[in-house]
Amino acid sequence: MTDHKTIATHSGSFHADDVFGVGVLMGVFPAHNLVRTRHDALIDAADFAVDVGGSWDAAKGRFDHHQRGFDGARPAQQRDGESVAGVGYASAGLVWSAQGAAYVQALAGSLGHALDPHAVAETVRSIDASLVQYLDIVDTGQGSVAPGIFGLSALIAQLNTNWMEEAGLTGAAKAQLQEERFREAVAITRKFLDRAIIKKISQLRSLDIVRKAPRLLDGKVLHLQEGGMPWTHVVVEEMPEVMFVIYPDSDGEQYQVKTVPVELGSFVARLDLPKSWAGLRDQELAGVTGVPDSVFCHSNLFIGGARSLDGAIRLAELALK
Repeated sequence: MTDHKTIATHSGSFHADDVFGVGVLMGVFPAHNLVRTRHDALIDAADFAVDVGGSWDAAKGRFDHHQRGFDGARPAQQRDGESVAGVGYASAGLVWSAQGAAYVQALAGSLGHALDPHAVAETVRSIDASLVQYLDIVDTGQGSVAPGIFGLSALIAQLNTNWMEEAGLTGAAKAQLQEERFREAVAITRKFLDRAIIKKISQLRSLDIVRKAPRLLDGKVLHLQEGGMPWTHVVVEEMPEVMFVIYPDSDGEQYQVKTVPVELGSFVARLDLPKSWAGLRDQELAGVTGVPDSVFCHSNLFIGGARSLDGAIRLAELALK
């Protein structure tokens, strides 16, 4: 992957699918040359052609979806017992399906994380399901996924030059401005993509840590030694006996006691904190609980805290009673 590669895409206005596809290839092949052109000879000579070239052949680096007869789509899915056609590909999805694993591995490696094949595959799948397929949906007219200019596809489109900016420019100056905007769009898109990947990797790496975390108070309280770790999915799906999770807050100045929802996405807890604690802080809460370093209890009773781990455990113990 250290060989210098030429990546070709079309000149002129850009869309999120070509921006994304080119950005992924740039990440996989850091030594590259970008060519934005409509000339067939330059496209044919490139190692990769994104959104141009009239063919889809991942082995040959061809990622176009505009040719007659193109019917590339993700596999069908089962919903409510029925088979539903998969989302059709645009260039973003074509590139991601071929190079997504390499991009994830490269990013993880740059951060010092070695991922096993399952983690790589799950990350690629997750990013496609949560991001890439929506770029394809918009580009191919399969649907609109966000109102106004709220979605990523619409926001990227705003970076294109307009007639006022182009007025009085020579052809070369206009092309230069368009390429600058294209590269800006790629950088922005890759930043969002990288953050989504990093978040997914952190979720995957947290699974075993959460599963192996100590259980307190007859197994009803889970103690996480690191704050900010995603735990909800594992606890909801695998630990029906756990009522509260204790962990340090982001500042390290207190320990929080968090309720566990009855199911993913629910605001209903398996067990609320006591009603008599609602909205109390510091000495008021300490007076009710008898825990001297009590800090707060949310008025909706889903989270509270104390300055020490012992204090948080005591709050959880009282709440269980």
